[in-house]
Amino acid sequence: MPHSPSAPVILGNEPGSFPHSVLAERHPAIIRQVRDAFPYGPAQHRALDALLASCTKGVVEPLPADAHDRDRWEAWGLAQYAGRSWYDIPWLWSESYFYRQLLDAVGYFGSGPWRGIDPFRPFKLAELDSPETDEELAALDALSADDQDRALLHGSLWGNRADLGFRLSGTGAGTADTAPGLVADDSQTLWSLLPPSGAGTLCLIADNAGRELIPDLLLIAHLLERGRIGRAVLHIKPYPYYVSDATTADVLDALRRLAGARGAAVEYGRILWSAMTDGRLSLRAHPFSAAPLPYADMPGDLRAELAAAALTVVKGDLNYRRLVADRMWAPTTPFADVTAHFPGPVAALRTLKSDVITGLDPETEAALVAAEGQRWRTGGTHALIQVRT
Repeated sequence: MPHSPSAPVILGNEPGSFPHSVLAERHPAIIRQVRDAFPYGPAQHRALDALLASCTKGVVEPLPADAHDRDRWEAWGLAQYAGRSWYDIPWLWSESYFYRQLLDAVGYFGSGPWRGIDPFRPFKLAELDSPETDEELAALDALSADDQDRALLHGSLWGNRADLGFRLSGTGAGTADTAPGLVADDSQTLWSLLPPSGAGTLCLIADNAGRELIPDLLLIAHLLERGRIGRAVLHIKPYPYYVSDATTADVLDALRRLAGARGAAVEYGRILWSAMTDGRLSLRAHPFSAAPLPYADMPGDLRAELAAAALTVVKGDLNYRRLVADRMWAPTTPFADVTAHFPGPVAALRTLKSDVITGLDPETEAALVAAEGQRWRTGGTHALIQVRT
């Protein structure tokens, strides 16, 4: 991967920047929301208060000597960053460590009754069980066979805007004087890697749970049913992460939601259930899925898995940041260059919610800046499909 002074690692120490606002505003808000979501006791409240003080005005604290994952975090850089301000270290690292410490504060890793209780579960279930999810699933019934490839791909791309995804134009293009919603579209290349008679393995590295996970599962079911893949591996998080990232429990909740729906959604649910029981769909929760590091640093076993896949689909904003090393590249930096490290063909499906971006043509970048300044990078109103073969 090319490294140059023009592509610095993103930090959170610039007041007014998006990363700074996440560290200074979003993380404290998340602590408050988690605190209110459960009747935690005094011990958890004290730990949450200590984390709030640490992440806003203090420094990164080391893990206790008996922490189950101390060695892993030491290997991931804890010895280097402990004692430093959360704002002065790579943003990707500080965000990831915040969520690890939040879980510790509420007893997730402990031996008591709160062990394994997802502090974000109430928010995930509220979204999954919302009337909007019913509307999005009902939209499946209106899809013709010819529309399914494009619609389900766009549903997975736009996540919880899946109702829009089912109706988006397949071109995703705008005129030269407007900023397009889809800022890059390599979907034809993506489909070429998943031919109608394909028997290869698709790896899909999931992002969020709830209404964003369901479209990912629908896409997998469609590809299996159409014979475009012989097998799928859904990579999820080994523990709750980044508020809404998908875990095994969230996959099961999504399958439950499909089983309780009507029409085409129920059939997709049956396909997925059958595929899991016979091994055509499997779940993978590799520890590196929750690492604070770019994918260029993935361990050998994961590298070998992804190298053997016909295609790896990387979903969402955080995974995109990890794919391109969370550096402030010039937007026209070729996507193929910054993903040359990846061990096999890779496709990024991402709604833009952070500053990092690569692979834009100059005309698209100019149109976006003219229309919105730099707001297009973080507002979630634009998306991309980028592929490196």
